[in-house]
Amino acid sequence: MARKSNGPHSANGHPAAAEPEPSARERIIAAATRLFCQFGINAVGVDAVVAEAATAKATLYKAFGSKERLVETVLEREGAAWRDWFLGELLKGEATPVARLRRIFPVLREWFGNDHFFGCPFINAVAEHDKKDDRMRQIALAHKKVVLQTLSRLAAEAGARDPDGVAHQLGLLIDGAIVAAMITQDENVALLAGQTADLLLARMAAAEAA
Repeated sequence: MARKSNGPHSANGHPAAAEPEPSARERIIAAATRLFCQFGINAVGVDAVVAEAATAKATLYKAFGSKERLVETVLEREGAAWRDWFLGELLKGEATPVARLRRIFPVLREWFGNDHFFGCPFINAVAEHDKKDDRMRQIALAHKKVVLQTLSRLAAEAGARDPDGVAHQLGLLIDGAIVAAMITQDENVALLAGQTADLLLARMAAAEAA
């Protein structure tokens, strides 16, 4: 399916604000983000990063100390940017809590259709690393916790008896849609996940009305 561009975006597809000429440190982060997201963390060495950033290897090590710390910085930066965009889209304007929750999958569909969508960097990072190494997992869980907290709050405002349970169910649909979109390159998987979410939200409303 053809991929489209929706204006200025980060390396992994979510919108990014225009910035002044970046420092060497920022160029390294931007280059590492583009390369790690598209090709994978383990497939990209520091030589490729510094070449992409047009800087020296010594500069990378002075700024980050190691590739591992650069990876962590990229994930933390990407996570913050993605959450600002995604949660901002859910919460903007006037809408009921249920209407905000129903925005989840249309918003994800926009992301999935972007030229620079390469999946979730946290899912990808955990998949690439030793499954007994908790470092990547803890970074991913910290990101996920912030998203789930917002979904749980919206579910509570909508009157859900178990808002955390609703948030986790929606979280599973989000993760599944991201992986499916990455594999199939079809942004319309978000529509299928959204239909399932609508059933979940309808059951939630019916339970509250009973």
